[in-house]
Amino acid sequence: MSGAIVPTTRRQWREIILIGGPAALLVVAAFWLAYQFVEPAPPSKLVITTGSEQGAYFAFAQRYREKLARNGIALEVLPSKGSVENTERLAATSKTNGTHVDLALLQGGIANSDTLPGMVSYGRVFLEPLWVFHRLEGDVDRLSQLAGKRIAIGAVGSGTRKLVETLLEANGIGAGTATLLPLGSASAIEALERGEADAAFFSLAPESPLIQKLMRDERFKLASLRQAEAYTRRFPFLSRIVLPEGAIDLVRNIPAHDVVMVAAQAGLVGRADLHPALAWPLVDALKTTHTEGGMFQRIGEFPKAFDPEFEMSEDALRIYQSGAPFFQRFLPFWLASFIERMIIMVVPIATILLPLVKLGPMLYEWRIKSRLLYWYAQLKELERQMAAVQQSGEAMASRPFRATIDRIDEAVSTIPVPLHYSDRLYELRGAIDLVRQRIETRG
Repeated sequence: MSGAIVPTTRRQWREIILIGGPAALLVVAAFWLAYQFVEPAPPSKLVITTGSEQGAYFAFAQRYREKLARNGIALEVLPSKGSVENTERLAATSKTNGTHVDLALLQGGIANSDTLPGMVSYGRVFLEPLWVFHRLEGDVDRLSQLAGKRIAIGAVGSGTRKLVETLLEANGIGAGTATLLPLGSASAIEALERGEADAAFFSLAPESPLIQKLMRDERFKLASLRQAEAYTRRFPFLSRIVLPEGAIDLVRNIPAHDVVMVAAQAGLVGRADLHPALAWPLVDALKTTHTEGGMFQRIGEFPKAFDPEFEMSEDALRIYQSGAPFFQRFLPFWLASFIERMIIMVVPIATILLPLVKLGPMLYEWRIKSRLLYWYAQLKELERQMAAVQQSGEAMASRPFRATIDRIDEAVSTIPVPLHYSDRLYELRGAIDLVRQRIETRG
């Protein structure tokens, strides 16, 4: 036999490339395809617009920030004039003061999915009682009684002003039938004290120093609204609440009787394109902040997966109903998010990779067998030709049988065969030697 023999390792690498190369390309293609359906990593920073720095919105957002920071999310809190300005910031397509707004605390009745499209709700989070104080003779139990009066309805851009305008309009009161004063809380109290306003609306917590001051000032009365239930039917974002007798001061019995009021349900609203993984840390922050009870809400009543004005975030709704996603129950948020995104990629890749793991060795075995069988077929054809010559009486030496068997032997010696297939190779080599002996003995 003649001719150089290619090193076995090089031949084996060639086989691996021929078989493994297409498989690797298929895995890469599957990886690329799966990646198209994987969400990018959730952002590490969010921006929320709230209210004045002295208000409840801003204070609650500070608590959200502390909770989100534990999950590796930085929350930037922007003060504002109120819910109206918050809606404007959410609706803005450009940067607001150089910062894009992701979330907003909104008072009920300010906006909805029609007036503020592209937003979803993460739930209603607390009640905002609407206080109606006046200095009129007698009691005021219906808002229609304020017709023709001087009314402080809240500062321009505030949620209080927008809500009050809605309620007064429902009672036939507007700029033509009353004097509407655009005064904020502190200015409204001053106007009441100076006699420049007959009534004033406030949207403040009962613990607010301003409310505590008004409740203890005998010059002012708090209106108890007989039609509170009717307002909740006409305006689903409102709730009927009761300030119990003595709730402000038990010793002085303030108020002296139960006071029926209405309260707007504040909610957390965000852009619909926020990363779905953010739903868990956001809902978790809401639960941590608002689960505690208060003067007008029971323990655990808020937050709740309900919003009559905005469509609920599907991811947030799922968390309210089923709890935290599996991995986020015991892993840090960033790690759980990474694992969840990787699972989306691993599953389709595994469906391709597992069959390849089985098919690869089978394909390699088929290639080895097919090469050995090819040369067995060549030997069989050579024997057929030898038999035909022998039957014709022609001399065996007249045919190039020796050259053919040498060529077959040389080709077989270069076949890359792994160690566990060596027995089959040597069987073929033995068959070649047998045919060579027949050629020599009959030649």
